[in-house]
Amino acid sequence: MKILVLLSQVPDTTARIAFTNDNTQYDSAGVTFIVNPYDEWYALVRALELKEAAGSGSVTTITVGGADTDATIRKGLAIGADEAVRVDAQPTEALQVAEHIAAYAKDKSFDLILAGKETIDHNGGQVGAMVAELLDLPYVPLASKLDVNGTVATVERDVPNGVEVLEVSLPVVIGAAKGMAEQRIPNMRGIMAARTKPLTVIPAAAVDNTGGTVKFELPPAKGAVKMIPAEEAGKLIELLHTEAKVI
Repeated sequence: MKILVLLSQVPDTTARIAFTNDNTQYDSAGVTFIVNPYDEWYALVRALELKEAAGSGSVTTITVGGADTDATIRKGLAIGADEAVRVDAQPTEALQVAEHIAAYAKDKSFDLILAGKETIDHNGGQVGAMVAELLDLPYVPLASKLDVNGTVATVERDVPNGVEVLEVSLPVVIGAAKGMAEQRIPNMRGIMAARTKPLTVIPAAAVDNTGGTVKFELPPAKGAVKMIPAEEAGKLIELLHTEAKVI
């Protein structure tokens, strides 16, 4: 089985949030970047489990970004991916990223394409669906379980009041959510092997940037806390209605 996993580089969850260039760009100075957790913990690890269960196949990762993403990409190789591809382009918006990935994948005959359900920076969850559309493949988002038997994938998704079970023929694009797999920590052998595994850099495809960020804005600062005595429930209800406007 040939599997492609989409890996995105994102700021660490503890990174400070600040913007530059008149609030049009994220200020990355001093920020530690990591593999997007949904891509790493669920999409990549499940891809490796499927390959191991089959006893054959390959797992390739693909990232759109500059040379500054190479260290992040190497972590995917250390976890167990066979090879990595980096499209040498700065990601500007979801469709541009999806078009670069689709341009690479269109003639590679991948049986399965896995992506995290979303990235933790923009939380858009768009790229996987766009890649599926560009490649004319079915797309199943928010998958919490994935099994493959021959050319059929069985996918489970958590839905209100239950679990939805789908069967879809390969090739397919899957958006991986919590429950798909358990996190793997790279061991020393994997880290050493990652140094020699292929990381292929390919030129950017000829795609148009149809969108971009106009401006970032931090949420308003939290106001002061108002303490209401327990015996004044009526005053609390009034404030919730007139000030907080939640009832």
